[in-house]
Amino acid sequence: MLLMQPPLVSSRFHSLYFIPRHHHRLFQRPISAFSATASCSPSSSSSYFSSWNGLDASEEEEDEFSTFVRRRYDFSPLLKFLSRFGPVELVLDSVNLEPLPVSLDPVEFELAESYKAVPAPYWHSLLKSLCSSRSSLGLAYAVVSWLERHNLCFSYELLYSILIHALGRSEKLYEAFLLSQKQTLTPLTYNALIGACARNNDIDKALNLISRMRQDGYQSDFVNYSLVIQALTRSNKIDSALLQSLYREIKHDKLELDVQLVNDLIMGFAKSGDPSRALQLLGMAQSTGLSAKTATLVSIISALANSGRTLEAEALFEELRQSGIKPRTKAYNALLRGYVKTGPLRDAESMVSEMEKSGVSPDEHTYSLLIDAYVNAGRWESARIVLKEMEAGDVQPNSFVFSRLLAGYRDRGEWQKTFQVLKEMKSIGVKPDRQFYNVVIDTFGKFNCLDHAMTTFDRMLSEGIEPDRVTWNTLIDCHCKHGRYIVAQQMFEAMEKRGCLPCATTYNIMINSYGDQERWDDMKRLLGKMKSQGVLPNVVTHTTLVDVYGKSGRFNDAIDCLEEMKSVGLKPSSTMYNALINAYAQRGLSEQAVNAFRVMTSDGLKPSLLALNSLINAFGEDRRDAEAFAVLQYMKENGVNPDVVTYTTLMKALIRVDKFQKVPGVYEEMIMSGCKPDRKARSMLRSALRYMKQTLRAS
Repeated sequence: MLLMQPPLVSSRFHSLYFIPRHHHRLFQRPISAFSATASCSPSSSSSYFSSWNGLDASEEEEDEFSTFVRRRYDFSPLLKFLSRFGPVELVLDSVNLEPLPVSLDPVEFELAESYKAVPAPYWHSLLKSLCSSRSSLGLAYAVVSWLERHNLCFSYELLYSILIHALGRSEKLYEAFLLSQKQTLTPLTYNALIGACARNNDIDKALNLISRMRQDGYQSDFVNYSLVIQALTRSNKIDSALLQSLYREIKHDKLELDVQLVNDLIMGFAKSGDPSRALQLLGMAQSTGLSAKTATLVSIISALANSGRTLEAEALFEELRQSGIKPRTKAYNALLRGYVKTGPLRDAESMVSEMEKSGVSPDEHTYSLLIDAYVNAGRWESARIVLKEMEAGDVQPNSFVFSRLLAGYRDRGEWQKTFQVLKEMKSIGVKPDRQFYNVVIDTFGKFNCLDHAMTTFDRMLSEGIEPDRVTWNTLIDCHCKHGRYIVAQQMFEAMEKRGCLPCATTYNIMINSYGDQERWDDMKRLLGKMKSQGVLPNVVTHTTLVDVYGKSGRFNDAIDCLEEMKSVGLKPSSTMYNALINAYAQRGLSEQAVNAFRVMTSDGLKPSLLALNSLINAFGEDRRDAEAFAVLQYMKENGVNPDVVTYTTLMKALIRVDKFQKVPGVYEEMIMSGCKPDRKARSMLRSALRYMKQTLRAS
C-alpha cells in the first residue's frame, strides 16, 4: 500500500511509518539493520520509525536496542544543556516560538560537533524515550528544535511526526496542530495528525485531514481509515451513510482491505444499525480468505436482533458455534435481545437455560433482558423471581435492572408499583442512580403525580446525584403538560443556574408552553436566546412553532416559519404539514387546508392518514360533504386504509349538512372495512337515527 508520491518530494517515507500498527504486519526488519555504522539515509530512518511504532519489532527488541544506544552514545550532556534554564515546557502559543537562545555559545558548538556522527535511528530512539512521558514532551521538542538548528538529522518530518503522535496520545490535540504548522504537511505528518484526531475522537478534523491529504496529491492508507472508523464506533456517532462514503473512498483508492480494516467496517455498519451491509461485507471478506473476529460477529448478531431479524441472528449464532468458537455471555445476550424485542418469551427462557447448560454464566445484562421479556408479557411475578435468582447466583442486581422493571410498569400504566420497586431496591441495598431517578420522575409525571415527582427530584439532589438534561426536560415537560406553567418556568431557570445548559429539546418544550399560553413576545425572546447560545432550531422546533401558531389562528406566522425552515436547508416533515392542515380544519378553512395539502405533496411528502383525516374534517366544518367523500375516494385509490376516525369524521360531516339518512351507510361501510366502531362512532350513529326518527314523526 504505497502512497502516491507528490512531485519534488522524496519517496523515503511510507505512510505506514507513523502510528503503532500492530495489525498491519507487512515485513520484518532485523535489529541488526541499525548498526553503529548505519547512515542517516531516508530508507533507514523510515524503516526505524516503523519499528519504533511496533510494526515489526517487539518491545523486548526495542528495549535491547535502547540499551545499546545508551551504551553507544551518551545523550545526557545534551539533555542537561537543554534543561539548564530549568524545566523545558512545550509552549506553542506561537508556532514561531524558539525555545533555545539564538546565539551559539562555545559549549553548544562543542556539543553539536560531538553529536555530528550520530545516526538518525539513535535520535529517533532518544525522541521515543522522551515522548513516552508527558513530563518530558517539552524536552523532546527542545531536542528536535536543536537538531533542526544544527542540521544534524535530515528526517525532520519524521521527528515532528513522532512529537505530533505523542501529543495526540497525551490529549494535546491543539498543540499537535500548532506543531504541524512548523513543517510542510507530508504523508507522514498527515498520518500523525489523523491518528491524533482519531485517538481524541475529533472525527470531523480527521475526515477533513483525509480530504486535504487527497487534495494535496497524497493517498491515505488503510490504517487511517481503521482509526477513524474505530473512533466513530467509540463515540456512538457511527452513521451508515458516512461509512458508505468512506468505503467508496477506500475502493476508489484501490486500497486492499486487511483483516483489521474489514472487521472495523463490518462492526461499524452493524453498530450503525445497518446489518444488511454488514452481512454483505462479511460475505465478501470470507470469500477472499479474511476472517471475522468473534466480536465482529457478535455485533452483527446484535444488529440483526435489534432490527427484529431474529431468524438471521439465530443462523449467524449457529455459524459461530459450528466454527468451533464457544459463544460467550455477550453473544448469548445479543440473541436474547432479539427474542425480547420480537416477543417469543419461550425462546428467551430457553436461551437463558441453554447458557447455563453450556457453562456460560448469565450477567446483569442477561437478567435485565429476561426481566424486560417478563414485564412485556405482563408476568410481574416471574420478573421478581428473576431478581431472586440473581441474588442466588451472586449477581447483584443494579439500578439499571430495577429501572427496566419500573419502565415496564410505567408503560403498562401501573405506576403505583413504583413504591414496591423502591422498597425492593432498598431491601437488598441497591442505591438508585441518575437513570433510575429519571425513570421514576417520568413515571410520576406521566400520571400527573407531580408532587411525587418533585419529592423524587429532591431526594435525588439530597443523595448528591446531579440532574442531567433528561431529568430537567422531564420535569419541565410534565409540568407544562399539566398546565403548571409557573413551576415549569422556575425549573427552566433552575436548570440554567445549576450549570446545565438547555438543549434543543428543552427549548422546544418551553416554546410549546409559551405558544399554549399565547405569550408570543416571550416565545420570540426565547428563540433569540436559543440561537445566541448556539442551539440551532431543528425540525421539531419548527413543527412546534407551526402547531402553536396554527392552533391560535396565526396562519401567516406559521407559513413564515415554514419558509424560514426551507431557507436554512431543513426539509419540512409530514408532522408539520399535519399540524397546519389540522389547524385550518379546526377553523373550517378548507381552501387553505387544501392548499397546504398541495404544498405538502409538492415537497415530495406522502400524505399520511392523519393529514387526510384532517382534510376531511376541514371540508366537514366548511359544510362541503361532497369534497369530504372525495378525500375518502382518494385514500382508497392511493392505498391509504381509512380508520375509525375517517368514518366518524365523515358521519359528522353528513350530520352537519342534515344528511342523516346517509350516516347508517357510512357506519356499515366502516364495519365491512374491518374498522371496529368506537364510542364516538356509535354516538354519531345514534344521533343520526334520532334525527331521522324525529323527522318521520314530524312528517
